[in-house]
Amino acid sequence: MELAKQLTKLGTETAFAVSQRASDWANQGHKIYPFHLGDINLPTPENIVEAAKKAIGDGYTGYCPGAGIPELRAAIARDVGSKRGLNYSAENVSIQPGGKPVIGKFISAVMNPGEEVLYPNPGYPIYESQIEYQGGVAIPYGYHEKSDGFSLDFEAIERGISKKTKALIYNNYQNPNGAQSSLQEMERVAELALKNDLWVLSDDAYYEIQYKGSPNSIANIPGMKERTVILYTCSKRFAMTGWRLGAAIGPEKIIEVISKLNTNAESCTTHFIQHALVEAVEGETSGPDIILETLKQRRDAAVFGLNEIDGISIATPESTFYLFPNVTSIMERKQINDVDRLMEEALVHSNVSFCTRNHFGRPLDGETDHYIRFAYSGIDVAEIHEGMARLKSFFEA
Repeated sequence: MELAKQLTKLGTETAFAVSQRASDWANQGHKIYPFHLGDINLPTPENIVEAAKKAIGDGYTGYCPGAGIPELRAAIARDVGSKRGLNYSAENVSIQPGGKPVIGKFISAVMNPGEEVLYPNPGYPIYESQIEYQGGVAIPYGYHEKSDGFSLDFEAIERGISKKTKALIYNNYQNPNGAQSSLQEMERVAELALKNDLWVLSDDAYYEIQYKGSPNSIANIPGMKERTVILYTCSKRFAMTGWRLGAAIGPEKIIEVISKLNTNAESCTTHFIQHALVEAVEGETSGPDIILETLKQRRDAAVFGLNEIDGISIATPESTFYLFPNVTSIMERKQINDVDRLMEEALVHSNVSFCTRNHFGRPLDGETDHYIRFAYSGIDVAEIHEGMARLKSFFEA
C-alpha cells in the first residue's frame, strides 16, 4: 500500500535533527554546548505550576469548548489588546495547543489550493511546509543584512505579490535572525497588505521577549486589525515550551473557522493547562520578569563571545533569543564550502552545537553569504563563555 503523494510536500522542523545529533555526540562522553534549539532551560514560574495542579485537583481534566475556556479567551483578549492599544473580546480569541497550530489553521482558512502565500525566508520552516502541504505556492521574501541587524527585502515582497496572493506571513522579532522592524518598515508592510487586499499572519511568538523599549504590532496600524491574525504563544514569556498552549487572535469570522478546525483536529486544548494560563496572564509577574532578565544576561554573554571571534561582527538584538552571524569569511579561511559541514565540524572539534541558515527554509536564488544561528535560551552564562571560547579556537584555527 502506498501513502499519499501529498506527503512529499510536507516539511519539518529540522532543528530537532541537529538536537539529536548533539545528543548522540553527548552520549559518546562529550560535553555539549547547546545553542541549537530555542528551548528554555528555566523553570515555569511557580504560581503557574500551582495553578495547573489546582486545576487538576478541581477536576478540570475533561473536554472543554474547542475555542477554549471563556475565562482564558477573555484574559488573552485583555492582555493582547491592552499591550497593543486595541480592543479585543473573547470572541476574537481561539485557544490552540501551541502557537505552531495557528500557522496551518490560518493557511487552511484563507488559502485555496494553487493560491500563493508570502513568507519570510530564512524563517520558521513550518511556514513553507504548511503552505506547500496544503496545496499552495510558497513565495519567499528575504532580508538585507545591515550593520545594526536585518531589514526586509521589499523588492522581493513587491515582486512576489500577484493576483493569486492571498496572505502574507510577517514575523517581526524574527526567528532566526532577530530582525526587528522600525515603525516605518511595519507601515510599509501594512500598506502593501491593504493595497493588495491580503490577510496577514502576524507571528508574535517573541513579542514580549524585549530587552529595550516597547514592541510594536502591525495590527495597530489603521485598517490592519480587520485583516490580521496574531499568533500568540505562552512558550517563551512563561518558559512553557512543553506545555503546548497558544492562541489565535483576530477578526471573529476567521477565529470561528480556526476554532472549528481545532475541534476537528484536537477536540480541544488541554483543559487544566488553560486554567494555568489564566494565572500566567493575569497573576503575579515576577517569574516572567526573572526569565527576561536571565535571557538578557545570556544575550550579552553570547554577543560578546561571538564578537571576540575573528571574522564575526554582530549587532546586539533587542528582542528574541537568537543570534544570526555571517560566517562567510570564516568558511573561506577554513576552506569549507558547505555551511552544514562547518556545523558538523564545529560539533566534533569544539562540542558547540548550532543550526545553520539551511534549517530555516530553502536558500534563495542569488544567496552567496553563509549564516549560522545561535539560540542562547537553553544554556547558562558560564557555559556560554566556555562554549564561545572553544568555538573561537576552532573557527580561528
